[in-house]
Amino acid sequence: MNTEDKITEARISEMSPIEKVLFFWGNVWSYPHDVELIDLLMVEDFAITTAGEVISGREAFKNWVIAFLKNVKNSHLENLDIFESQCGTKVVSRWKLTGLNNGMLGLEPDQRPIELYGTAIWLIRDGRLAHNWVERNSLEVYRKLQSPVNGSDTTTF
Repeated sequence: MNTEDKITEARISEMSPIEKVLFFWGNVWSYPHDVELIDLLMVEDFAITTAGEVISGREAFKNWVIAFLKNVKNSHLENLDIFESQCGTKVVSRWKLTGLNNGMLGLEPDQRPIELYGTAIWLIRDGRLAHNWVERNSLEVYRKLQSPVNGSDTTTF
């Protein structure tokens, strides 16, 4: 992003809760992968609950995102469905993240394509993203990446 394209805090404050989530998906999890936008979009005490683990604080979340992006090359997040609560304090998004395995889930970085599906519930506080509860199909992605390149994952539950 060049200087004239930089988003400002004032522009973000004018966005609806849904627009903020979509902007986050489209600019942090997708190219240009601008993790510095987290400072403008999230409250300082932002938390994410992922797979039952809570990561607290905006800086800790930024570091978590950076580590994730290193493990999924060329990530792109597509929003599949989104809606907000009537009072505007929560946003729910169903999404798909695609990219190339660059060490995801501790596996060998074989550059195989991945599709990660998930659902995120966002809490909005003081006009910013305050908490994200996220669930995703990591087990299924792990099993696919463990299967032979030309094979299929025949594991059943």
